[in-house]
Amino acid sequence: MTHGRANILLLAAGAIWGLGFVAQSSAMDSVEPFMFIALRFLLAALTVMPLAIREAKAAPKKLSRFDYFGFTFIGLLLFAGAALQQIGMQTTSVTNAGFLTGLYVIMVPFLAVVLFWQWPHPVVWPCALTAVAGIYLLSGGRLEGLTAGDWLIVACAVFWALQIIFINRLAANNGRPIMLSLVQFAVCAVLGFIVTLGTERTELFSIIAAAPEILFAGVISSGIAFTLQAVGQRFTTAPQAAIMLSSEALFAALFGALIMGERMSLQGAIGCALIFIAMITVELIPALRSRTEVRP
Repeated sequence: MTHGRANILLLAAGAIWGLGFVAQSSAMDSVEPFMFIALRFLLAALTVMPLAIREAKAAPKKLSRFDYFGFTFIGLLLFAGAALQQIGMQTTSVTNAGFLTGLYVIMVPFLAVVLFWQWPHPVVWPCALTAVAGIYLLSGGRLEGLTAGDWLIVACAVFWALQIIFINRLAANNGRPIMLSLVQFAVCAVLGFIVTLGTERTELFSIIAAAPEILFAGVISSGIAFTLQAVGQRFTTAPQAAIMLSSEALFAALFGALIMGERMSLQGAIGCALIFIAMITVELIPALRSRTEVRP
C-alpha cells in the first residue's frame, strides 16, 4: 500500500470518528453512558473477531502472557477514556468534545517526559501554550465557562494519550494490532456491563431507541475505524498518521453543525482553530526537521 492510500484510510477513520461524536451525543437521549459503552464495545469486539482470528492463524508465533497483560492494561486505559468522554458528552457540545479530545496529541509528549523522561522536540512547548490559549477562548474567555463535561473530555484526552504511549511500549513490536483491538474492546465491554449492573437502570425499549447510534459507534466508529487506523499506520509515518487522525475534530464540528445544528461564537471558533493548529504543528514540525536532517 502506498503512503497516499494509507493516509486516505486514516483520513476516513478521522471522518468516521468525527461522525461518531454525533452518534455518542444523540444516544445519551435514550441510554445511560455505561450501557452505551458496553454495547458499543461488544459490537466492536464481534466486528474485529474474525480479523483477529485470521491474524492469529497467519502469525509466525503465539502471543505471550505478557502480551495479553499489556493488551488488557491498554484496554483499561481505553475504558477510562471512553467512560470520561461518554459522561462528559452529556453536558458539552459535539464540537467542543471533538477539539478537546484532540488534546491527546499535545499530552503524549508531556506524559512521555513525566513517565519515561523522554524529552520531546522543543516545538511541543509553544504548541502546548497555543492549545491552552485555544481552550481559554473556547470557554468564552473564562475557564469557569467550561462545563463539567468539557473538563471530563480534557481528562479523557489524558487517558487517550496514555493509551497511545503504552501501545508503543507494550504492543508495538508483536505484530498483532487486530488482536490488541479485540482484547481492549472486550475489556471495555465487560467493564461497561459490570458498572451498568451496579449503577444504571436501562430498559429494553431505550436500547432499541438508541440502536442506530449504538450500531454506528460499535461496528463502524469502533470496529471498522480502529481497523482502518491499524492498517493505515503500517504504511505511513507516525506524524502523518497523527495529522490525518486529528481531522476528527474538524469533522466533529462539521457534522455537529450539519446534523445537530450546533453553532459557536467567533471567539470559540478561533479557540478551536488554535487547538487544531497546535495539534498539527506538534507533529508536522519534528517530521519536517527529521526529513531535512537525513538528506545528504
